[in-house]
Amino acid sequence: MKRIIGIAALSILALMPGQLAMAQTLKFGHINRNELIQAMPEFDSAKVKLEKLNTELSNALELLQVEYNNKAESYLKDSKNLTDIVRQTKEQELQDYQKRMSDFQTNAQTQLQDKQVELFKPITDKADKAIKDVGKENGFLYIFDLSQNQIAYFDDTKSTNVMPLVKTKLGLK
Repeated sequence: MKRIIGIAALSILALMPGQLAMAQTLKFGHINRNELIQAMPEFDSAKVKLEKLNTELSNALELLQVEYNNKAESYLKDSKNLTDIVRQTKEQELQDYQKRMSDFQTNAQTQLQDKQVELFKPITDKADKAIKDVGKENGFLYIFDLSQNQIAYFDDTKSTNVMPLVKTKLGLK
């Protein structure tokens, strides 16, 4: 019985250095994905396009607002001199115009969100692919994205920042 226990203990001791060595070869890396995406040249052009669309939509809404204000002002000036049917018609026009502006705002916001997805999805997909490729090529077990605040702690002396490798992969400085 003592002999079986001794052999088992020796076996465990013999296996431990191998497991310790294996644990020491695991590679962990980290990256700030948002910083990487913002460093990509495609990001700036997509941002400019999105800002241009936002400006166009804001200007159109502003024009609608000016037109509404003019109609409302005109109604307030003339309302005392209007017949009931004309007054009701003008009030209905103002309500319809308010609804039109509200609908425009909702549609503009949806259009802006859709355009943002259309412009930025290829950029984020490219960054994600580069991160995965660098991870595979360099033998990392994990690469943590620090921009997502999913890690409470990491030891930067034992973790490799893969930003330079991914930027090189994408041809960035």
